[in-house]
Formats: sequence, C-alpha cells, structure tokens
Amino acid sequence: MGNMAQVLEPLEVAQDAALRQSWREAYDAYAGLDPDGLSAEDLERYGEAAWWTGRLVQAIDVRQRAYRGYAADGQKRDAARVALRLSWDESGRGAFAVSHGWFANAQRLLEDEPEAIEHGYLALVRAINALFAEGDFPAAIAHFERAFELGRRFGDRDAQMLALVGKGRALVKSGEIDAGLELLDEATAAAVSGELQPYSSTIVYCMTISSCHDLGDYRRAAEWTDVANRWCDQLDVTGFPGACRVHRAEIMRFRGDLEAAEKVAMAACRELQDFERQITSGGFYEIGEIRRRLGDLAAAEEAYGKANELGSDPQPGLALLRLAEGKVGAAAAGITRSLEEAEQTPARLRRLPAQVEIAVAAGDLKTARAAAAEFESLVDSYTIGGRRAPAFEAIANLADGRIRLAEGDAAGAAQSLRQARDGWKDLGAPYEAAEARLLLALAFRRQGDEYAAKQELEAALGTFERIGARRDAERAGELLGRQQTTRTFLFTDIVGSTKLLESLGNEKWKKLLARHNAVVREQIVELGGEVAQQTGDGFFAVFVTPRSAIEAAIAIQRALDAEIVAPDVRIGAHTGAGFEEDGGTNRYGGEAVHLAARIGAAAGAGEILVSRETLDGSGSGLRLLESRAETAKGFEQPVDVISVDWR
Repeated sequence: MGNMAQVLEPLEVAQDAALRQSWREAYDAYAGLDPDGLSAEDLERYGEAAWWTGRLVQAIDVRQRAYRGYAADGQKRDAARVALRLSWDESGRGAFAVSHGWFANAQRLLEDEPEAIEHGYLALVRAINALFAEGDFPAAIAHFERAFELGRRFGDRDAQMLALVGKGRALVKSGEIDAGLELLDEATAAAVSGELQPYSSTIVYCMTISSCHDLGDYRRAAEWTDVANRWCDQLDVTGFPGACRVHRAEIMRFRGDLEAAEKVAMAACRELQDFERQITSGGFYEIGEIRRRLGDLAAAEEAYGKANELGSDPQPGLALLRLAEGKVGAAAAGITRSLEEAEQTPARLRRLPAQVEIAVAAGDLKTARAAAAEFESLVDSYTIGGRRAPAFEAIANLADGRIRLAEGDAAGAAQSLRQARDGWKDLGAPYEAAEARLLLALAFRRQGDEYAAKQELEAALGTFERIGARRDAERAGELLGRQQTTRTFLFTDIVGSTKLLESLGNEKWKKLLARHNAVVREQIVELGGEVAQQTGDGFFAVFVTPRSAIEAAIAIQRALDAEIVAPDVRIGAHTGAGFEEDGGTNRYGGEAVHLAARIGAAAGAGEILVSRETLDGSGSGLRLLESRAETAKGFEQPVDVISVDWR
C-alpha cells in the first residue's frame, strides 16, 4: 500500500493542479510522469497544461496521444472534442489542411452519435469558418444559433457564450450594429464574472474588443480591454492570452503611452509566437503603428514587414510610412492597391482616411474628396444607437479639414479641424488631437491669426514631446521657428568630369550630362527626396529618412550602371540637424550639410559612402563593404564612414 501511495501521489498532484487551473504546477507535475502510463483524460489535462504554459508543439503531441486513447476505448465524443481542439491549434499555426483534417475527423466521429454538447462545439467551428474564412454572415449566424441551443440544452455555459459573442460579431459585420453589441456585452459580462473557462473568456474578450475597434467605439474597447487585462494578469500563463496584451497595446497607443505600448506589444508577440498567426501579425502591425508615431520609421518598416510575412495587410500604416518618408507616389500606389482589395466595411474605414491624407499631399484633391465622401457614407450606415461613433466623427472632420486647407478654404478648414481637435480630446487621444491642432494652426495662420496659430502649435509641440513623437515634435518646432530639422543630406558628383569633357567634346558631353541629370533626379524624386540644389555635374538632395537616402543612392548607381554610357559617380550622405538659410534654391545649411558634402568628396568612383549616423538610422538588410575613418576639412575629429555595396 505504501508503494502504491508513492506512485499515485505525483499523479494526484498533477490532477489537483489541473482542476485548480494552476497550469504551471500541473505541467511540472505531469512532465515528471511517463505519458505512456497516463489515461486519455490525464493526457488531455496534460495537453491543456502544456498549451497554457506556452508549449504549443508539445500540447499538440500530447493531445494527439489523448485522441488516440479515447478513440481506442471507443469514446467517440471525447475523441471528437480533442480533435476539434487540435483543429483549432493547427488553424492558429496556419496549417489549414491539417486543421481541416482534424475537423473532418471530429465530424465523422459524431455523425452517428446521439446529439450532445460536442455537436454544439462542432457547430461553433463551422460558424467561425463561415464568419472569418468565407464571410457568409447568414450561415455563420445559423451555426452560432444552433451551437447556443445545444449549449443551453446540455447546460454548457461556455458553448452558449461563445455562440453569443460569435453571433454578435457576425451581426456587427453584417451591419446590425446595436443588436450585435447587445450580444457582445452580454457574453463579455459572463466572461468578467468568472463563470467561463479561461480559453472561452479569452475568445469572448478578443471578439468583443475587435468589434469595438471596427466600429470606432474606442471607449467601449478601452473599458473591456481594461477588464480583460485585469483578468489576464491574474492567470499565471503564457501563449494565447497575448491576444489580450495586443489589445492593451492598442489602447495604450491611443492614450499616448507610446513607449510602454511598444514594450507590451513586443511582449505579446513573443508570447503568442505560433499560437495564432493572425493575431500575432496584428501585433506586429500595431508595433509598426507605434513606431511610426514615435518617428522610428526604419523600425516601423521592419514591423510592418513582419506583419505582412505573417499574413496581415500592412496598410494603411505602410502607405503612411511612405508618405512620412516623402515617397508620395509609392504611398498613393500602396493605399490605392489596398483599397482595391478591401471589400468589407471595417477594412475600408481604416484605409480611406489615409487615402485622403496621401491624396492631399499629392495634390489630387478629386481623389481626396471621393475618399472622404465614401468614408462619410460608410460611417452613416455604421452607427451605434443611430449616431456615429465619436472617433469616426473626429476622423471625418480631420479629413474635411485637410481637404479644405488644400483648397484654400482656411475658414472652413478651421471649423472642421476645431471639431476634430475637440473630438479627439474628449476621447482621450492626445496624438490625434495634436495632429488636428497642427493643421488647425496652419488654418489660423492663413487667416492671419498668428496668435491663435501659435497657441495651437505650442499645445501640439508639448503633446508630441511628452508622448515621444519625435518627428511630429520637430515639425511643430519648425512651424514655430524654433527648431532645426533632422534630415539626411546627400551629395552626388561625377568623377573626372573635366577629363570627360576634354575627351568627348562639348556636344557629346552636354548629351551625356543631360541624360545623367535626368537619371539622378528621377531616382531622388522617386524615393522621396527633394533636390535642394543642382550644380553642373552633381546634386544636393535632402531626405526625410536615412533609409530613403541610401535607397536613392543605390538606385542612382544601379540606374547609371544600366546605361550604355554613363560617367562614374561618387555619393556621400550624412544625417543631422540642418536649417533653412533662405527661400532660394539651396534652402538648407548647417554643419550636417557641410559634413555630408565632405563625405561625398571622400567617396571613390562608383562608391556610396555614408556616416555612422546615417547607417544607424537605416534599419537592417543593407550590404556593407568596409568602414574607415576619413579626415574632413573643417572638422577636428576624423569621421567614421561606411561604404555601402550597391552591386
């Protein structure tokens, strides 16, 4: 008897911990046991413990063992339940064929069984597929209603609330907003009360908060996010709860806590990993949004790229990033393509305001007006209690103000922008309110009211500085006349132009130079640069980001290399603060400009030479040849420069 007690004790510890949902303790206890000696029921608990402690691959392996155990004992309903959970696991990892196989297995096991709660969970999976994979809202609602009825009949509260939140999500997506929100709030209140299993609670929270974001109902989203994260923080688990933390990061960003939001989003993506590719990709998109506001454009691009790799459309953030880089053409092409592919209302509502901003920057006011009109129309059919969401109202006013400002209607712009500013202030969104203030200042300035303009600029600058939005703070400082601008300055120069002129003669040299100038100017403008000055055989260009400058330098060298005949060109770049000297052709001056020119002069034929400051702000993915120290005329210390491989 003593020996038997010793054998049973570790198993009893594991079972007790699993029943208490102390998943780390349960995992540690089960991991010390021989899985071949465990029952199918214990294997199922072991798999759950592995899942909640962030060990998805092991969870799948153990659940497969549980499935085989149930199937071997003829326990079809239990085997089907585990098969459905495996189907969900594989779907989250993006293994859709494997997921479908497990679903088909569950379906086959249940087809001859008397109706039971497992049929309700089968209906839930069918409903989720109809809602998200197929976009068939009536079919999804029908499956959710069947799942709810089976959950009610067999006393399964989790199935009922999952069906309720799913139906609410489907109603919202199909335009029945008020009815959908009523169901979402009911289901989420049940999750708050603690009557649901953790997994069900997580799904309920996620669907509710996602619906609130789609509707622009940020107040409701913030309320439920706070509740969800209090619940989530009480669980000593990792893995899928990272979804709650992604939503937390979104709300923190909305409230202006950008640096903390980035840390939370990064932690969420690490925690989610393979658990749910779609949510993880959304987490990386959120990181891109945060970094773009922080002004770290190279890091933002990396995050958008990761989101795209995992399956999310990185728009409209990526298009707005291109606009911030000065690449207006690329921004317009990106947002136009994304809108062509976005059919559902929530997706279009997220993209249309960006199209307005980009089209205004491009001087395409017809497209801007059309995008604003479509946004207004969609918002009018997407109301809560017969009223627009305050966030959508603020977005519409901001868009109208942008367009009126571009059209020269300063008074009309000021009216709309005041409403946008006040709307964002009421919602507690400091970045968006400061953005509206900056535009409002321009409207006041054009009306001749410099005092009012200065007030708005001071307030915008204070906000941008407080939340860490560096580039926006620079812009506000520029408009106040107080701040130099950080830019990347690039110089190009033909090597040996005098000898070429002597060997080719005047006429051939003029033709060659004209072609060279056209090629270089085209690459500068295409990649978001501004030609500040053109000399006889070189260019001085200014870029918003170091990455854009290096991309332009590479494009110039490659384009010239592709010409049948082209002179060798040296290119140098440096990133630093410059100031506008006058209103003439060459508007930029300062130490950074002079250093960029010196670096350009130090480059060899066909070389791209950049300063350490430029390279550090360029992100990853560049091929480098060598670094060296160059003595620059007028500078006491040698300059650390790096040669970039463009071939």
